[in-house]
Amino acid sequence: MPYWRLSGFYLFYFGALGILVPFWGLYLKGLGYDAVAIGQLMAIPMATKFVAPFVWGWLGDHLGHRMRIVRLGSLLTSLIFAGVFFFTEFWPLAAAMMLFSFFWNAVLPQFEVVTFRYLGDQAPRYAQVRAWGSIGFILTVSILGVAVDARGPAVILPVLFAVYMGIWLSSLLVNDPDPEPHPLDQIHLWHVVRQPAVLAFFAACFLMQLGHGPYYAFYSIFMEAQGWSKTLIGQLWALGVIAEVVIFAFSHRLLHRFGARRMLLVSFSLAAARWILIGAFPDRLAVLLAAQTLHAATFGVFHASAIHLVHRYFVGKHQGRGQALYSSISYGAGGAVGSLAAGFLWEGAGPLTAFLAASAISFMALLIAWRWVADAD
Repeated sequence: MPYWRLSGFYLFYFGALGILVPFWGLYLKGLGYDAVAIGQLMAIPMATKFVAPFVWGWLGDHLGHRMRIVRLGSLLTSLIFAGVFFFTEFWPLAAAMMLFSFFWNAVLPQFEVVTFRYLGDQAPRYAQVRAWGSIGFILTVSILGVAVDARGPAVILPVLFAVYMGIWLSSLLVNDPDPEPHPLDQIHLWHVVRQPAVLAFFAACFLMQLGHGPYYAFYSIFMEAQGWSKTLIGQLWALGVIAEVVIFAFSHRLLHRFGARRMLLVSFSLAAARWILIGAFPDRLAVLLAAQTLHAATFGVFHASAIHLVHRYFVGKHQGRGQALYSSISYGAGGAVGSLAAGFLWEGAGPLTAFLAASAISFMALLIAWRWVADAD
């Protein structure tokens, strides 16, 4: 298995996420946009994630050569992102964000399939490769927090462009694995999707990311309004991902011992608690630190468990579209609706209400998963 080449791709890919998620809202705020407009613009990458992964997943499943798709998507992401340097008005900026995120969001689900093909029967060790993505997030969010404090939000653009180029360059180092033979009598994709456990799984994943809306769109803005420095804000983001790295290191053992369903239930429960802590105690550093360590559960445990279930639910020729559906429904549709709703709640009812709503939504995900989601082992 080409461990370091796979890990290098995750390092750059989630390094870009470590710029967009914590700091893009601050960049938009610096351009003069209000909470509703920021919520709309932050929803664009999530919305394209609803469409792009499935389109490219279909191509990958039918044409093979997934790494060609990954390389093309990575290159077009970098080239189109360059247009953001010149656009500050809402609609041109929105168009540029829609285009570059369409190709960026096509990349990861295909690369996930490639990673699992290389892992073979060692699939539970996926988290150890994926942990390098978390390290990339930590590096960019920590360094950029200091840079933004020193030079302002404009520094975000060149750094993000460089990281996007890094994604493309790292993709050149990974070859397509040998094709996997598919059974000729494999059932149709939609027969898999229509299973009650699978439908419930996707519904719970959608709600989980819907609940993340206030956090992903406004956490940095919220912390800045409390008087915390951008350096500390970056460190808070980094702390959450450090906790995520730690849980990734042990997740294959936890999956083996407890099963993906139980781990999902834990992640939904702690998400409901986390949003209350952030919304109610934004001025208490000790509480914020505790809430950020819960990222180990709300992302690390959740993603490791969910990606494991997707790999089990969708086999053979359905793997690419299964990963795409997971990405599209949860991080795409859930994230987009969450960002949009958070913008309106933030503007109309305030931060506390937005985070309380996020907590209630996470609890709904818990109930659905407890009642209907089943392990696929």
